[in-house]
Amino acid sequence: MAIQIIIWMSAFLCLVQVFSMPMPCHLQGQLVRSTHNLLRDMGGHFPLECLQDNVFMEFPATAFATSGGPQLSSSGAKAIYETLKNIDTLFGTDELPTMWDQQKLEYFQNIVYRQIEESKCMMSSVDTSDYPIRAEGLKTYFGNIAAVLKEKNSSYCAWEVVRKELLYTLEFILKHNSDSLLWSNRT
Repeated sequence: MAIQIIIWMSAFLCLVQVFSMPMPCHLQGQLVRSTHNLLRDMGGHFPLECLQDNVFMEFPATAFATSGGPQLSSSGAKAIYETLKNIDTLFGTDELPTMWDQQKLEYFQNIVYRQIEESKCMMSSVDTSDYPIRAEGLKTYFGNIAAVLKEKNSSYCAWEVVRKELLYTLEFILKHNSDSLLWSNRT
């Protein structure tokens, strides 16, 4: 009986140890890539009839800049998280284009939401020295994107401009901050 109690206590202590270990907080590279690909594929190439609505928006590259090494600082990772939250907010409307592939649009929205939910812990990381500067750049950028939608009454062409901008943003993250994303070993 004593051996059985010791075995149960040992098993319990092992489980407590395993479940009390902190889980790493990372943005998943596969999900960011899927987000980009779904956004790209849901609407195809930029429509020629929307060229007159295409506007220049200064991209806040400094919001994603690495500081010294290959790993993105925690404030840079927060900037990527904040970008996903802004994308989720933009796509949280009922005024989305019906010309887009609706199944891909739904998958896109679900993956963005999943990334936000799984990465909320990013906002509690310690290194926040340059985050306010990054956040201000993102606020301006996404404010400009929202202004285009509002100015053009959420027209199809306005959404295509938004999609083009967000594709560029996600491409930039994948190209310049890939080392900061968690990539699974599966291929």
